[in-house]
Amino acid sequence: MRNKNLLSLCLAALVAATGTVGFTGSSLKAPSAVYAADDMNDDWLHCEGSRIFDKDGNEVWLTGANWFGFNCSENCVHYLWSADIDDVLKEVADRGINIIRFPIATELLVSWKAGTPNPVSSVSANADPAFTINPDFCEADGKTLKNSMEIFDIIMGKLKKYGIKAFIDIHSPHTDNSGHNYNLWYGKAGVTTDVWIDTLVWLADKYKNDDTLLAYDLKNEPHGKGQEGEAAAKWDGSTDENNWAYAATKCADAILDVNPNALILIEGVEQSLSGAKEGDYWGIADRRDNSPYIGAWWGGNFRGAREYPIKPKHGTSQIVYSPHDYGPSVYAQTWFDKDFTEQTLLDDYWYDTWAYINAEDIAPELIGEWGGHMEGDNLKWMKLLRDYMIKHHINHTFWCLNTNSGDTGGLWDGLGFQAGSGTTIKWNEPKYELFEEALWQTASGKYIGLDHQVALGKNGVSLSEYYASGESSNLDGGSKGSKGNKIDINQPETQPTKPSSDTTKETTTTTTSSSSVSTTTTTTSETKPTTTTSPSTQSETTTSKTGQIKWGDANEDGKVDVSDAVLVSRFVAEDAGAQITENGKLNANVAGGASLTSDCTLKILRYIAKLITDAELAP
Repeated sequence: MRNKNLLSLCLAALVAATGTVGFTGSSLKAPSAVYAADDMNDDWLHCEGSRIFDKDGNEVWLTGANWFGFNCSENCVHYLWSADIDDVLKEVADRGINIIRFPIATELLVSWKAGTPNPVSSVSANADPAFTINPDFCEADGKTLKNSMEIFDIIMGKLKKYGIKAFIDIHSPHTDNSGHNYNLWYGKAGVTTDVWIDTLVWLADKYKNDDTLLAYDLKNEPHGKGQEGEAAAKWDGSTDENNWAYAATKCADAILDVNPNALILIEGVEQSLSGAKEGDYWGIADRRDNSPYIGAWWGGNFRGAREYPIKPKHGTSQIVYSPHDYGPSVYAQTWFDKDFTEQTLLDDYWYDTWAYINAEDIAPELIGEWGGHMEGDNLKWMKLLRDYMIKHHINHTFWCLNTNSGDTGGLWDGLGFQAGSGTTIKWNEPKYELFEEALWQTASGKYIGLDHQVALGKNGVSLSEYYASGESSNLDGGSKGSKGNKIDINQPETQPTKPSSDTTKETTTTTTSSSSVSTTTTTTSETKPTTTTSPSTQSETTTSKTGQIKWGDANEDGKVDVSDAVLVSRFVAEDAGAQITENGKLNANVAGGASLTSDCTLKILRYIAKLITDAELAP
């Protein structure tokens, strides 16, 4: 994973020196010191190995929270019945949250796509001239409330104003405050797999020129126990409708067809086959002893991804795996039965279930939901997971902002509005303090946003400001992510310890998930188990039986610069747009292996940074 950090370091250094970065033939100007309103559509992200990068190759860290309600019967995020949207988002930005995950229902998207958006029942608006709450949500008469799609669009615009990014999560096919309990992405409210895909494609097309909405979490917590067969989500190599890996790949490609810049978040399933006995199959009855199934939290099981990874035709440069993880206050899983530590959690559950994806540099991860009550073993678990995510740069969105999540509670304890003074938010300060350590921030304590132009609240900086400053951050414990950070490229990064071969694996078939949701009147439990090149940076040209070899010159433009490193990185990441000729591949294979690898990128970057000579660049 240090390869990604060197890439970030070298690109940032070259931006400072030359003002541009070569990127597959096009130049991107370094940001001006004056930051205008964000209308540049320049904040799209992409993935390399286990990290996420911006357009300039700078590493970013998505650290945010969930705000639910568009998935519920109110058809809008909760608490806008007693809070003004500007007041809320301003304070969220000031508190350092750089991205919000918005759960939503496919059924609501169907109404938007059809041009008949469902109404909102959870917003207080300017019905009385003396009452100034959420005036932007009203029609010109100052009384009539706008519809759910209009309000969503307004919220997206306001997020841009405060430097916050967003992604949506399909929480359930149907609009239901407890819809998360349903296993699949189809089968309710007339939603088929095709309808689910079509509505996401419609939304992605609608927002393809607005980088506020950065990503699409395709389905919240696909789950179900193996013995349920076709009624449960599985992960295998089949084309069965309930095979989540197949459906997610198909949906990802459809979205990337209309917006190739969007990140696609893919969650896990609940159970996987352990192969405990020859002949075991999905749907076989469970056994008391030697169970055919290995369990996990809903949306948490990625064991199937080892054999059947998500590989869309567009490549993997936009794919992020998104497990959910919870503590014992949500459900007393077996891995909590001992005096657990980070290592026992890795041994008994985390590593083989989801952590290997980040640790083995397969893909980035974003823990889409984590959180809970501040007590006992649950508090202990929250600190362990938080620290693990910080150490290994795992992106995350905390569950949740809302107060009305019965089995986890929220970052808010209450909200209220008073004309003349606006919204007051009572934060759960101990919980926020725990969470705040895992927000992306500089060494001097400024929160780092994901927008290149707009600073993240009054206490934050924009992404361009941060990378121009050279200041370090808490990204990977303060050792990476900024050109000002010092990296010992000869010292490998510490990785999580893999479970030993003789470790007895705990298994469970009991799983739950995250949150309890309530409306203003009814409580419903959501319980879930650019560059220039000087002569000194020209590589040596050699002749081989295959023709001219110019080591490092992947794009065959006669020089070796960052554009070559980026091209090789994208090619290794199976980005379909990264094309290299056979001779270009020979030039680029400075590591001397059977094929191009991330080691080739690292070596080219070491050469550009003048850390190795012409002779040392050759394999």
